[in-house]
Amino acid sequence: MFDVQAPERVWPNHCLKYRTIWISDIHLGTRGCQAEALVDFLRYTESEYLYLVGDILDGWQLRKRWYWPQMHNDVVQKILRRARHGAQVFYLPGNHDEVVRDFCGLQFGGALVVDRIVHTAADGKRYLILHGDQFDAVISFAKWLAKLGDVAYTFLLALNTYLNWLRRKLGFSYWSLSAYLKDRIKKAAAYVGAYEELLAGEARRAQVDGVICGHIHHAELRSIGTALYGNDGDWVESCTALVEDFEGRLAIVNWTRDKEKLLNEACATP
Repeated sequence: MFDVQAPERVWPNHCLKYRTIWISDIHLGTRGCQAEALVDFLRYTESEYLYLVGDILDGWQLRKRWYWPQMHNDVVQKILRRARHGAQVFYLPGNHDEVVRDFCGLQFGGALVVDRIVHTAADGKRYLILHGDQFDAVISFAKWLAKLGDVAYTFLLALNTYLNWLRRKLGFSYWSLSAYLKDRIKKAAAYVGAYEELLAGEARRAQVDGVICGHIHHAELRSIGTALYGNDGDWVESCTALVEDFEGRLAIVNWTRDKEKLLNEACATP
């Protein structure tokens, strides 16, 4: 007797519709970049606004050695196609692609480069958007230490790549070693908390309702005092984005975890 398996579900492209999508910390040009997962996310989603909240390219690594597979081109092409099809696309450079800050005010393929910007949500709330490295004391005052940490982080990502190759062979899903370690180090947790407080304070100084950033690869959405703090995470460890619906509600999407559930809900035929 043959074991007949059900065919894999095929969903229509762009069946997840959002008003706004925020993504950051893609790190194109590195082996740790989850470009295939991001292309998949962009294939099934559409939005009126798309914010690229820094570290889209990894200039630090590209200066050391060139790494640019076709899938990284595919990410760029899908983003530029959104701009051509009418989405408003904003590129806010981070510390790893800081060279792009020299081009603030210019457009590339329809994507406007800005250092920071205020986004008005559908419900009228206003959010300050920026990468967030300006509020990282290590980046601001000890760049050499940040680059040393980047070397260690790159090693962890390389180790993570081989570990997940083995996990796939054994039938297990993706798992991030670096995210696991960071979540269990008290100093890292204290650093994240201090960073979030600083960004929420900047939102209050800017007299807006909240702040949306990236940089620390830790997706979060919570109120800190009177300000909403939102971090869209990354596409190296967690494959997360921050999204806004057409009523102004914000949510974090973890694509590798939530994909099937979201597509089933949005694309189910009646």
